[in-house]
Amino acid sequence: MPHLAEYGALFAAALLSATIFPFQSEAVLFAMLVAEHYTWWLLILVASAGNILGSIVNWFLGRFLTRFEDRRWFPVKRKQMAKAEAWYHRYGRWTLLLSWVPIIGDPLTIVAGLLREPLRVFIPLVVLAKTGRYLIVGGLSLGWI
Repeated sequence: MPHLAEYGALFAAALLSATIFPFQSEAVLFAMLVAEHYTWWLLILVASAGNILGSIVNWFLGRFLTRFEDRRWFPVKRKQMAKAEAWYHRYGRWTLLLSWVPIIGDPLTIVAGLLREPLRVFIPLVVLAKTGRYLIVGGLSLGWI
């Protein structure tokens, strides 16, 4: 497959940007789309897959890392976790449709794991949000929107 390394780099950028590491995969996708050397739908598929997988990693982090919350090195204080839990309980699982939003999206996916949102609910909502975002980036960069 031509450009396999570049598609792999996009996948990695999208995966990283969905985790706690700050990264902007949209810029990578945009640059690749306007370069016109790649298949547009494959770029969106690869970026979406990486970003969705990153969100699933976050879900597992939320699900299993709370056992360490009493440790001094744990990055989130109990008060912050309680606030996030209350917010998630108040607005519900549909907030996962905001998982694409910078700054708040990644913590939402961690809180979903923390609160044991079933993966059968989590994954479709995240797929819709993440893929929708990349379709909009694609539409803007290709002049469809």
